[in-house]
Amino acid sequence: MDNKILSHQQIQHTIQRIAYQIYETNVDEQEIVIAGIDGGGLNFAKKIQTVLKKITDLEITLCTVFMDKENPLKSGVTTSLPEEKYKDKAVVLVDDVLNSGTTLIYGVHHFLKTPLKRLKTAVLVNRNHKKYPVKADFKGISLSTSLHEHVHVKFQAKNDMVYLD
Repeated sequence: MDNKILSHQQIQHTIQRIAYQIYETNVDEQEIVIAGIDGGGLNFAKKIQTVLKKITDLEITLCTVFMDKENPLKSGVTTSLPEEKYKDKAVVLVDDVLNSGTTLIYGVHHFLKTPLKRLKTAVLVNRNHKKYPVKADFKGISLSTSLHEHVHVKFQAKNDMVYLD
């Protein structure tokens, strides 16, 4: 953990900023669906949801996105909400790290099968090694790292951090 990229305080500021950006983008909506990819993405989504609930009266619905991150085609992508709950709504797909883009692109693909008002993506760390044409609409930090380096995100009570291995 010698290579700390973001401290707990920096992550808290980033979550606040991203929540405000999401709210500004969706200010005219009745409801925003925050869809966190199971694992770090869901943890990040919950933190965004908490801030959004403090800054707006809009309904903020949390959705968990399930997939095999190593092989998304194997079991497909499913969500904790039925399709009717996010149909014709504003959806923000959230993950902790945008690495190759595989997880995010398969998540986007899942939601594009349903008519939506808007689909945006949010990540805490955006790495620049994508193999798919996917981008983060809301991002905390962009990193240019080598393919051999690994970004770790730790969400712990009052001790969140991002570091590089």
